[in-house]
Amino acid sequence: MKGKQTKSSFKTKEIISTSQPLQLLHMDLFGPINVLSISKKKYVFVVVDDYSRFTWVFFLAHKEESFDHFVKFSNRVENEKGLKISRIRSDHGREFENAKFDELCIEKGYKQEFSAPRTPQQNGVVERKNRTLQELARTMLHEFAVPKFLWAEAVNTACHVVNRACIRSQLKKTPFELWFGHTPNISYFRVFGSKCFVLDESSKVTKFDAKSLPGIFVGYSTTSKAYRVYLPNSKVVIESINVKFDEKVLEESKEGNSIVGTQVEETTQEIELQPQAQPPVIIEEPLNRVDDILIGGETHEEGILDTTQNEAPHDDTQPQPSPQPVHEPPEVLREVSSHPLTNVIGDPREGVRTRSSLHQIIGHCAFVSQLEPKSFKEANVDPNWIVAMQEELNQFERNQVWELVPLPKGKQVIGTKWVFRNKLSEDGIVVRNKARLVAQGFKQQEGIDFEETFAPVARLESIRMLLAFAANKGFTLFQMDVKSAFLNGWIDEEVYVQQPPGFVDHFNPDHVYKLHKALYGLKQAPRAWYGRLCTFLLDNGFSRGKMDTTLFTKKRDDHFLLVQIYVDDIIFGSTNATLAQEFSSLMNSEFEMSMMGELTFFLGLQIKQLKDGIFVNQVKYAKELVKKFGVEDSKSLDTPMGKSANIDADKKGKPMDITLYRGMIGSLLYLTASRPDIMYAVCLCARYQANPKESHHKAVKCILQYVKGTQNLGLWYGRQTELDLLGYTDADFAGDLWTAKVLVELANFLVVHLYLGLAASKLRLLSPPRKRNM
Repeated sequence: MKGKQTKSSFKTKEIISTSQPLQLLHMDLFGPINVLSISKKKYVFVVVDDYSRFTWVFFLAHKEESFDHFVKFSNRVENEKGLKISRIRSDHGREFENAKFDELCIEKGYKQEFSAPRTPQQNGVVERKNRTLQELARTMLHEFAVPKFLWAEAVNTACHVVNRACIRSQLKKTPFELWFGHTPNISYFRVFGSKCFVLDESSKVTKFDAKSLPGIFVGYSTTSKAYRVYLPNSKVVIESINVKFDEKVLEESKEGNSIVGTQVEETTQEIELQPQAQPPVIIEEPLNRVDDILIGGETHEEGILDTTQNEAPHDDTQPQPSPQPVHEPPEVLREVSSHPLTNVIGDPREGVRTRSSLHQIIGHCAFVSQLEPKSFKEANVDPNWIVAMQEELNQFERNQVWELVPLPKGKQVIGTKWVFRNKLSEDGIVVRNKARLVAQGFKQQEGIDFEETFAPVARLESIRMLLAFAANKGFTLFQMDVKSAFLNGWIDEEVYVQQPPGFVDHFNPDHVYKLHKALYGLKQAPRAWYGRLCTFLLDNGFSRGKMDTTLFTKKRDDHFLLVQIYVDDIIFGSTNATLAQEFSSLMNSEFEMSMMGELTFFLGLQIKQLKDGIFVNQVKYAKELVKKFGVEDSKSLDTPMGKSANIDADKKGKPMDITLYRGMIGSLLYLTASRPDIMYAVCLCARYQANPKESHHKAVKCILQYVKGTQNLGLWYGRQTELDLLGYTDADFAGDLWTAKVLVELANFLVVHLYLGLAASKLRLLSPPRKRNM
């Protein structure tokens, strides 16, 4: 024993021991780095979430700073996910094993775990992540001759890329997707160390001075939608969205020719950019021989993607800079043996596929398809949509939606089809490809295949009342989404559906699926889901609203929790942060949820929650309407309708396209969700949808021209001291010159916030109505 004892071996862990984020965090520190960073840091504090493998890096001047960074970090991620950290694992470093950390863990309820002395394998997740980050950073610095004092920028960029480009093999998803719930958009990636030019926006620039500052691209901002650029002349790192890249001409300066900077100057901007299409790659001359082809080789073992795409940085929900010509970065090259082109099988420009290249191929799954297929045949040729369809069927298996059985005699089978949709961010960027398997419910027979179909949804008035209430009480609203919600609803009827197109069981091609739970497209699916969710909430102590059955409340002492349901979208908030966190954990324990953080975008409403109130508008939707109906080049108007405007049936007028007119009215009616100023004008024009004329079309265009000039208007819900419900109504006497009908207007206010506005015409009256305050 004394002569042969060795260290214990550690097998590769193939089973995922955690089921959701924040159940276990791995932490470690590496350094000191022998060269101070540009911001005078020499340590790197690394935190890795065990479930998603999402990684955070913090740069420290001293080891003792790790505690303060962890406190801020833990508060932020717990608030972001609506979950609590369960365990933290680290080595026995004094930066982690000390009185401060012990007190924090006792106070927060964290379980602190340590690896055995001189056994880094027990903290292998973060140790391996350290190696990955250091290898990537070292490679980027030396490949493009970037000064060593920019090592922190390289590590930060490596972490940004790994989170969005590496696939976790067991779950076949990137850390970003596992953490945020949707596929990342990585087309904005740029070549680290490439030469770039930043727009000089300083006030000192005169008319004939250079408008650009030469710089070196060193990464992506962690707090803004911007690139980080090192300016050699001023020796600072700045952040800007106005950057032009030249990735072909790389910076040739060496480490010895650079001077260590003394400060980091950060400048950020907020601008709104439209998504841009990726420019095509132009091949100037065809290749005639195989020896003209050079093949790039080196790939990381975790599947790092090519980073030469073009879009604004930071994440999939941010705007994009203007597209630049795409240039391939220098690669490790090897020459292929010379053979006549006629002897080569396939396209020689595709290169040689090797086993190691499979990692890169898998990594490209992080891209999302920009096109929506119209049929299964179109989707079946796109790997991204094939993955999306498989994910949908995986949801069926996890939720035990059906079972494969022979079709009983006398039973009807309902067909199925695939529906493909791109999920967009608030900025209109494609963030996820969603394939939905739906049943052809139109073939169902009432009384046989279904009984009841109705299910309530939240009205916009209810949403506005909730916003007004939250603003008054000063609490934050959050949003979550139930993944494949309808698949959670139990059904009582005996329903059989065909096997999905493209996924037919080879051994039982004639079998059908018997449904245990609802399927999208079934007439009873919405009711089944609402029934399941309603029962679950009531069983857990919630009360359902009497007038609005989509509102659920829960009280504890003087605090309360409000939950508003809109099919599979859930808005919730509480005067006590613990109640909100408990609700999030409760929903995650029963359903597969996607936590979307603070409420910012819901049913087309853009919502900004500020300290002194909540602002709601529909800027993006208004711009779409202006562009869709062709008034973007028209003159803006100051009012939606003139004071002397009298619109009548215009029976002798020239008819117009009824479909176009109804589309314009319907679109504007939805805009009134945050724009009561156009309510009267839109409702007046809506009277003539049965037989619209050119004069009516002209009036609607005037409303759109007014919208064009007032796109940023919306509803402001300020924080007040009193909570009063007020209603105002008014009517004129035979105000309609053509029909002598009375116009009645109604406005309801919660505190001083409008949540309901109506304008309607009534039958003609013989005596004037009375004005009343309600």
